[in-house]
Amino acid sequence: MALSTIQNNSFADTAVHGRRNLIINGAMQVAQRGTVTGVTSGYGGPDRFVFARSGAAAVDMSQSTDVPSGSGFAKSTKLDVSTADSSLAAGDYALWAQRFEGLNLQSIKKGSSNAEKLTASFWIKSSTTGTYILEIFDSDNTRQVSASYSVSTADTWEHKVITFPADTTGAIDDDNANSLTLAFWLAAGSDFSGGTLNTSWAANTNANRVVGQVNAVDDIANNIYFTGVQLELGSDATPFEHRSYGDELIKCQRYFEKEVPTWGTPRNNDSIIHSSGYFKVQKRASPTMTLIGDVYNNSPAIQQSNLNYYVTYDVTGADTSLNCTFDADAEL
Repeated sequence: MALSTIQNNSFADTAVHGRRNLIINGAMQVAQRGTVTGVTSGYGGPDRFVFARSGAAAVDMSQSTDVPSGSGFAKSTKLDVSTADSSLAAGDYALWAQRFEGLNLQSIKKGSSNAEKLTASFWIKSSTTGTYILEIFDSDNTRQVSASYSVSTADTWEHKVITFPADTTGAIDDDNANSLTLAFWLAAGSDFSGGTLNTSWAANTNANRVVGQVNAVDDIANNIYFTGVQLELGSDATPFEHRSYGDELIKCQRYFEKEVPTWGTPRNNDSIIHSSGYFKVQKRASPTMTLIGDVYNNSPAIQQSNLNYYVTYDVTGADTSLNCTFDADAEL
């Protein structure tokens, strides 16, 4: 007896397919930098998420084990306000964000008649209740769209889902530069909040970006946590796409690789030591190499680096070894 054939696509239509999440490290598993204190603008805690501000605010950024119960998450990002901005000047702001290369965004078909809606889902826990703003900013075309959501109960995990409309104007560049930013606003002065909140895609007007945003950085007692951050095509939030630690680490190392090793010894009694090596993952761009460990205190320097490899050198006395580590930073 012949096997019957399924005559409809109901299973295919309802199945949850992998590689849906445009966010890298949305479960906050990878934290190569560890805790970074007093951040005013930069990375710390879980990889790929950046804090930016204008004004007085600063935060300590760390990976936390405080997570929503039964959610399937083991890690979160903790933003601990270390310097408050309790009286916002007009140009002050604070936000936490992930930036995207254009070459990873072609599937959203932005700027075409087939442009896709985007749905963000995430968990948040904050000491400060009130209205918060989530924004998508298109750097290639200087366009943006915002949406508001509420933190209802202080110091309690809450799950949020926000769907952004499709944008048929302004195609995303197919390159390795910063094309799009998903920004979780934490505070905004009147320069960014003095107008009417822009909930449809439009050319950027700063005053319309963050209207109604509560000041979540006004006290050093404030903490804000995030986990389970997902951004996907379409108008429905699907269950969070859990990826393995190894998968997420490789994705993160395109932008930042911790403790790249280099070692060498003089050749033919030469007083110059050269050493070279390959990165574990091809970088987004030629990285900035920062010396973080030097066993013999030789103070070596980077002679050359590109997407795949690096060359170091050190001018020193004969018979001295080189043994050091660098951080390679190719962040957006």
